[in-house]
Amino acid sequence: MLDIRDLNTHYGTSHIIQGIDLEVADGEVVGVFGRNGVGKSTLLKTIAGWIRPTRGTITFNDERIDGQSADRISRHGIGFVPEDRRIFPGLTVEENLTLGYLQAPGRSGAENRQVLERIYARFPRLAERRAQNGTTLSGGEQQMLAMARVMIGKPRLLLIDEPSEGLAPMIVADLFAFVREMKDTGCAILLVEQNVHQALTACDRFIVIERGRIVLSGRAGDKIDAARLMEAIAF
Repeated sequence: MLDIRDLNTHYGTSHIIQGIDLEVADGEVVGVFGRNGVGKSTLLKTIAGWIRPTRGTITFNDERIDGQSADRISRHGIGFVPEDRRIFPGLTVEENLTLGYLQAPGRSGAENRQVLERIYARFPRLAERRAQNGTTLSGGEQQMLAMARVMIGKPRLLLIDEPSEGLAPMIVADLFAFVREMKDTGCAILLVEQNVHQALTACDRFIVIERGRIVLSGRAGDKIDAARLMEAIAF
């Protein structure tokens, strides 16, 4: 589904992503781990079109998407949940959710409403607060809203950046249950996460990034690979 070759990304003169090769298959969850500032978030933003790569190719479903605008990439079926969630101020929960309709411009109003009701069924807290301003929700509820808004578009590839940061354990467990549910529907996922133990419960395999390069990869369910992962990211 996703094929990345020799990907390089700069912030000004800073060379952040330095020649990454990566493949993600249908329905596969790949964890992206590493210390702070090594390029994990930049990798997701480059795939999503928020940052333009300076070299290399990104192919999604046999189509080159590197260099395309973020809105066009989202309409290909790539959803991005950024670390800062990007809840729109001044809009209610439901208004934030319905912005997700822009990811699927060909759907009818009735189809959009059915998708919205399924989201509400999965996240009843959002249904209870549908008329509430989105920025007044708790941190956990805002994370639910950010993930649910992306899911309105029914993406085939989901990019998630640090979903558990600062959240209570019960909320974290529910969010990772949702990640596993999305995997079961066939959605591929690239997951950046500091909570390695929790993330490995949802991942098929993982990569470790250091100074913009992949330095380690392995299977999430393999004890030896998991031990190598913990050693690689230990401070």
